[in-house]
Amino acid sequence: MRGMAPLSAGRSARVGQAAARPLTRIAMWSGPRTVSTALMRAWENRQDTVVADEPLYAFYLARTGIGHPGREAVIASQPTDWRTALARLAGAPLPQGVAISYAKMMTHHLLPEVDRVALAPFRHAHLIRDPHELLASYARIRTAPTLADLGLAAQAEIFEAFGGPVVESRDLLACPHGVLRALCRALGVPFDRAMLSWPAGPRDSDGVWAPYWYDSVRASTGFARWRPPAGPLPARLEPLAERCMPYFERLRRYRISAEGEPDAAGLRRA
Repeated sequence: MRGMAPLSAGRSARVGQAAARPLTRIAMWSGPRTVSTALMRAWENRQDTVVADEPLYAFYLARTGIGHPGREAVIASQPTDWRTALARLAGAPLPQGVAISYAKMMTHHLLPEVDRVALAPFRHAHLIRDPHELLASYARIRTAPTLADLGLAAQAEIFEAFGGPVVESRDLLACPHGVLRALCRALGVPFDRAMLSWPAGPRDSDGVWAPYWYDSVRASTGFARWRPPAGPLPARLEPLAERCMPYFERLRRYRISAEGEPDAAGLRRA
């Protein structure tokens, strides 16, 4: 939870407006290496929002026995029972002036034993990335990923059950303003320009795994422009990318478009 600083007149007004709104609890689903942490930064930079970083990670590691960087520290930092983790996320009181709870949810953490009924209290959304780009990034940290590691099959299942807006990471990086406006509208919350930039550095809300995965986002102050991958995907990973493509294409058909008209910089204005 963010600390409570003395309220300025402007922030006091925003706090009052947030308090008057119904609470919105967002579950943003994605696989790894999809700019999901940058998107979490954008939401955390709002005065009316608190964030949760991968609340099912410890459960996933404890149940699968898989070896991830910082495994034991992750398991010690969170509940290892999915019921406890989701109940906290769905029901924990929010701080004064906060109307939005935003959870960065990894699709591969949602193991089959998790009762999908427990996901009903959330407003769901989805962040996707072309599997070829995703794998090129992910394989720099884990050299032999599997289909289950990437979570695209689970994400398609969540989408079929709960729906929700779909954001493609390339669109988000090409036009942050327009895509974030469209995402906020789809989720039924007001857009806030504070989502477009944030201070560099770590956050108290970052998971204990941040030193292994978050170097680039900790150095960032906003969404970087999309660039094509530096080189081709290693041939050994092409079969896995092709297995992922049907799930990606299924979700991509529902991706939202940026709102507003392009300006001279290529962004969009409301």
